[in-house]
Amino acid sequence: MQKRKLGNSSLEVSFLGLGCMGMSASYGPPKDTQEMTVLLRAAVDMGIDFFDTAEVYGPYINEELVGVALAPVRDQVIIATKFGFKFDAGGKQVGLTSEPKNIRAVAEASLKRLKTDRIDLFYQHRVDPNVPIEDVAGTVKDLIQAGKVKHFGLSEAGLGTVRRAHAVQPVTALQNEYSLWTQRPQILEGLDELGIGLVAFSPLGRGFLTGKIDETTVLSDTDFRQGLPRFTPEARKANQTLVDLLKKMAARKKATPAQIALAWLLAQRPWIVPIPGTTKLPRLAENLGAANIELTPQDLRDIDTSAAQIEIEGTRYPEHMEKATGL
Repeated sequence: MQKRKLGNSSLEVSFLGLGCMGMSASYGPPKDTQEMTVLLRAAVDMGIDFFDTAEVYGPYINEELVGVALAPVRDQVIIATKFGFKFDAGGKQVGLTSEPKNIRAVAEASLKRLKTDRIDLFYQHRVDPNVPIEDVAGTVKDLIQAGKVKHFGLSEAGLGTVRRAHAVQPVTALQNEYSLWTQRPQILEGLDELGIGLVAFSPLGRGFLTGKIDETTVLSDTDFRQGLPRFTPEARKANQTLVDLLKKMAARKKATPAQIALAWLLAQRPWIVPIPGTTKLPRLAENLGAANIELTPQDLRDIDTSAAQIEIEGTRYPEHMEKATGL
């Protein structure tokens, strides 16, 4: 399995990670625990060693699933989880909190759910405007010095925030959405300068770039894509142009649209690690096949030139959700 180093840090992981959120949340009801355990262990057998979860996924049940599934191979894998949301007594998400005492409490709870003595990569899930990022970074620094956390990360944060945090405690990775339909070249330039890796979530556009979704696809009432502007039937129909571009290149390379989308992203920088999520073993194998796709400089120019002419219909989040990010 090919490895990638996250920026200038010592953290080296498989070239693709596995986003575990969809096993427990957001894309319909939680999946069968036994089936997901089999999938997670199969991923390890196939060479994946980087697994992404968070307390908010479920909440809590995704960390528990990952903890049980990976306990027998704990020393072979890298586990990333996140803090930063506030919950009520019933477990409902009710806002943000990155108060130092909450960060410490989440770390302890996550360690128990993950059945481990250290969190390999601990992200602030969303920037809390009420807590200086320097205080957040300092708290994680204390956890690193205590041996409970190995590396510090930020999720959906802008470069200004990243720089301030990095000055207090080196940031190993920024986790942001990145794909052919969500590009931010300025983020890549800033991370280049700082020596920080990018962990790219939704590298397949929440499934849309696989070519398996069109305007007729029925999304369940519990699928959060129902509320995303890019996933209205009208937007899905309009955005097929981008999928057609991927299909055209896939036919040239004897690949799938998903493999082309991942190969394109991997070609952008050597320190980008996509974490596509899946609940199906064939999709996992398909995603890993991206390692075998060679996109030449001309191929990449063709994709970029064509993609630049496509205007994506719909924003990635509704306005209130976008405002909750630090971008």
